[in-house]
Amino acid sequence: MDLKQIEQLYLHRQSCRAFSAEPVSDDLLREICRLASLAPSACNSQPWVMIAVTGEKAKAIASAVQDLGMNKFASDAPAFIAVVEGKSNLSAKVGSRFKNTDFMHNDIGILTAHLVLAADAAGLGTCILGWRNEKKLREILSLDDKTRIPHVVAVGYPAEGYETREKKRKPLEEIFTLVR
Repeated sequence: MDLKQIEQLYLHRQSCRAFSAEPVSDDLLREICRLASLAPSACNSQPWVMIAVTGEKAKAIASAVQDLGMNKFASDAPAFIAVVEGKSNLSAKVGSRFKNTDFMHNDIGILTAHLVLAADAAGLGTCILGWRNEKKLREILSLDDKTRIPHVVAVGYPAEGYETREKKRKPLEEIFTLVR
């Protein structure tokens, strides 16, 4: 793989807000999560759990990400992957406190990026949903009250005719500096 191929993946991946009714297979969801799990993490802590949801439970998840009329498109997503806080190892916990850095959430963000890129490479659309009702999500997923769910990702095949939009990004001069 070269940088041009990576660039094409990055340019193609976008937040999909129109899904077809075609279901996503359990095997494909498992493979996307397997690939995402290759993401780096502080002290190789891997402080995450991914829960893929389909069928009737997916409808309940869609409801839990639609408070106040947000994310209406989520009703059409055939699958969701909840990225749940797992356990950090001792080295990562100590390092986070010592360096006053939130390694766990950094790691979960990196995992989620790997997840959506793997899904795109598999021909799926995704949307990382920031608007969510964690209490409802915990109930649906049978998680205890202390468990945090930093990300929920809608997953499915893009609807017919759904096209990749041009990326609008700040000029590199505004966001990059080289220091020698």
